[in-house]
Amino acid sequence: MSTSDPRAALARLAEEQGASLSALSRMLGRNVAYLQQYVRRGSPRRLEDADVRRLAAYFGVEEGVLGGASAPSQWRVPRLDLAASAGPGTLVDGELLLGSDRIDPDLARRLGLQRERAAMLRVRGDSMAPTLLDGDQILIDLARTAPDARGGIFVIRVDDALMVKRVRAAGQGLSVASDNPAAPPVPAGAVTVIGRVVWQMRALV
Repeated sequence: MSTSDPRAALARLAEEQGASLSALSRMLGRNVAYLQQYVRRGSPRRLEDADVRRLAAYFGVEEGVLGGASAPSQWRVPRLDLAASAGPGTLVDGELLLGSDRIDPDLARRLGLQRERAAMLRVRGDSMAPTLLDGDQILIDLARTAPDARGGIFVIRVDDALMVKRVRAAGQGLSVASDNPAAPPVPAGAVTVIGRVVWQMRALV
């Protein structure tokens, strides 16, 4: 949705999703009349940044739509409801959209990402240690599904198991390996390449 009036945008989003302004005000920890006064009377003149962030996340829109500082060019990538396993593999029934995360558009351009061709996953297991550790968030380029002879780190499926491995082209097929020499062997099976890992995020402890 595109509009230059954040009040009109909020009113329209609330109507489309069947959310009352008073209920949304309570969600923000505000007086029940807070958003009604904002939309109908223009008071306050501008929502606080924290309120804009929560409302934008609730409706799944850019903060700029609701008068926030984020630029319309800010990228969002899907955050999937599964854990890419760096260990033996995680059986999954399919990727379910859990939400979305922002990435800086300059970073996206540096990484050569295309819009709507990226996703984020959380690593489980230690078979790719020390390169990737349990709990790391990884950014996946879904457009890069053809490993070359030099290889790289890819999210793959082996039959129904989703995992992160080092993959390279070898002869007529693919060579799949773990970085951790103590990891168990990669299970045999048909390999489907989901995308290449191009960025890693790790919490400092």
